[in-house]
Amino acid sequence: MHATPPNQDLDLEARYLCAKTIAREAAQRGMDYYQRRASLRVTHKGQDMQDVVSIADKEVEDFIRVELLRRFPEDGFLGEEGGSADLDARCVWVIDPIDGTSCFVNGLHNWCVSIGLLVDGQPMLGAIADPNHNELFHGRRGHGAFVNDTPLKVHGAQHVREGVMGAGTTHRRGKENFLPFVTGLLAEGGMFFRNGSGALMTAYVAAGRLIAYYETHLKSWDCLAGVVLVEEAGGRMNDFFRNDGLLNGNPFLVACPGVYQQIEGLIGPSLDGDD
Repeated sequence: MHATPPNQDLDLEARYLCAKTIAREAAQRGMDYYQRRASLRVTHKGQDMQDVVSIADKEVEDFIRVELLRRFPEDGFLGEEGGSADLDARCVWVIDPIDGTSCFVNGLHNWCVSIGLLVDGQPMLGAIADPNHNELFHGRRGHGAFVNDTPLKVHGAQHVREGVMGAGTTHRRGKENFLPFVTGLLAEGGMFFRNGSGALMTAYVAAGRLIAYYETHLKSWDCLAGVVLVEEAGGRMNDFFRNDGLLNGNPFLVACPGVYQQIEGLIGPSLDGDD
């Protein structure tokens, strides 16, 4: 008996269309909260005062979960705020209802809704909705990546001095690698940018706006949707999903091919080690 070919019995086009629609709708719900953010109750996760969550995060994720599972009840779900369900399912949605919550609650425009789908453990499609700039980044493996209707293509840089890269860190493990990396990047004539949203910076790499994006430790819901976009746009990514990266996170690097090895060298062993 032959194994079932990947995706043969799945309606990925329906899931792709659904992801785009729900991302837009969820982003509009987020915008409704954003416009009255002064009245939102904000709490902190654990001891990290920079890691915040609001009722908007929770209610937007609940909306996304209900809408996705109403259409595809057999699918699994992993969300930043609501935990996980049925991660052994063939299809698993990975959601960040508001990526960039610190920006969101402080009146900055750098936040988005991120919806990605794993099929048989592989990133298959993603949608990232940025309502402040009326942009929907989206893509499906083998079918390209787009911002609204415009195809995406990574930057053509061959050296870090030929563009700007995204870089960031948090108070999670791995932060000790950030300053040595930045020192090396600046020594090579490069420059970095941080906007507070890993999903948007990943999408910007796919769009060729940034030549790369490195985070010392990232969670899967921050980047999974964008991974598909980067790969479809011609970019490269490190082995992010090693050692159960889906649940635990890992150091993260996406880049255009011309600078990937240079940046990998500047980061050093921590990128694919056990930081």
